[in-house]
Amino acid sequence: MMKQRLNYAQQAPGGMKAMLDMEKFVKSSGLDLTIFELIKTRASQINGCAYCLDMHTKDARKAGETEQRLYALSAWRETPFYTEKERAALAWTEALTLIAENDVPDSLYEQVKNYFDEKELAALTMAIVAINGWNRLAIAFRTIPGSYQPQ
Repeated sequence: MMKQRLNYAQQAPGGMKAMLDMEKFVKSSGLDLTIFELIKTRASQINGCAYCLDMHTKDARKAGETEQRLYALSAWRETPFYTEKERAALAWTEALTLIAENDVPDSLYEQVKNYFDEKELAALTMAIVAINGWNRLAIAFRTIPGSYQPQ
């Protein structure tokens, strides 16, 4: 049975506030909610974060996302279910999430710039930074999946 190692919110309230402030920034940035949840789910798949997968698939469904698109997200390149803008965001998400394994090529940056202006691209990147941070916290301290309920 998995047991939570540490309640990081209690032990590092200042850090938790900083993470939540980043979330507030991204949510108020105008970034499309569908893209916001897709990138959070995709990064969580790559990182293997069960808690965040549970959370963000629930949030995505609540926001109107389809089961089909959520089920196919790990194979988004092989499906017709995503817009070109969503594909650009997903490619950017994968490149930044796997940055230790790959470079972020100029060609990808140019592709993403076709769909996001500079302000949107900064917000998209902050959202990816945030979910990767949340994934690392949840995985490191074994946050138990299943209890999250969308508000």
